[in-house]
Amino acid sequence: MKNIKLVIEYDGTNYLGWQRQPQGPTIQQSIEEALGKITGEDAFIIGSGRTDSGVHALAQVANFTTAFKMTPREFQRALNSTLPKDIVIIGVEQAALEFHSQYDAVTKTYLYRILNRTYPTALDKNRVWHVREGLDVGKMRLAAEPLLGRHDFRGFALADRTVKTTLRNVLRTRLQRSGNGLIEFEIEADGFLKRMVRLIVGTLVNVGKCKIPHEFVRDTLRTGNKTHFVRSAPPQGLFLKEVRYG
Repeated sequence: MKNIKLVIEYDGTNYLGWQRQPQGPTIQQSIEEALGKITGEDAFIIGSGRTDSGVHALAQVANFTTAFKMTPREFQRALNSTLPKDIVIIGVEQAALEFHSQYDAVTKTYLYRILNRTYPTALDKNRVWHVREGLDVGKMRLAAEPLLGRHDFRGFALADRTVKTTLRNVLRTRLQRSGNGLIEFEIEADGFLKRMVRLIVGTLVNVGKCKIPHEFVRDTLRTGNKTHFVRSAPPQGLFLKEVRYG
């Protein structure tokens, strides 16, 4: 028996997220069905985490066990020739049998892309959040500063009964404006709560629109209260960028 580790890039536009659902296509289902065709086995693949419907990945990590005799390079070629074109295996290696892509992850990094200009984009419409109103990036950076460190993020999360604690440690954030109106926000943490990144980004945009002061993020972390100013950014601007292991 071998444990195979995959690194996966995907466009989540046409999927109901990572996790297999009773109805509708998902990334997990697509890869498991492809593996079943290749190996003849009942495939089960473990992802480093769940991405929501419409969310993308630059480097999702997953693993599965198999008795099928095929090298990592052969698995990569076979999967990429079987999978839909919006899911690509960019890395394959044989891992230790005890490797678990979810439980062994040390940190994850998410990237969110905002297109801040008066007119939208045709080519990138499913990969950015188009915000027409001018945004004050300086105020957004000030608002993001209190996110660093270990905090209770219940004010920036949807309720989830499966979560034991809402404490998370944010190691790094980056918010910068690049050419042609693009604003990119990156956040690296030891874990994320349900909808956490999108709720943070939506709140930062409200700060950038001067609807709320930059201290609002700090105050929400302190109180844990979720008001109507803690809004969720849409899914299409969000990317799982990197998963790190010890």
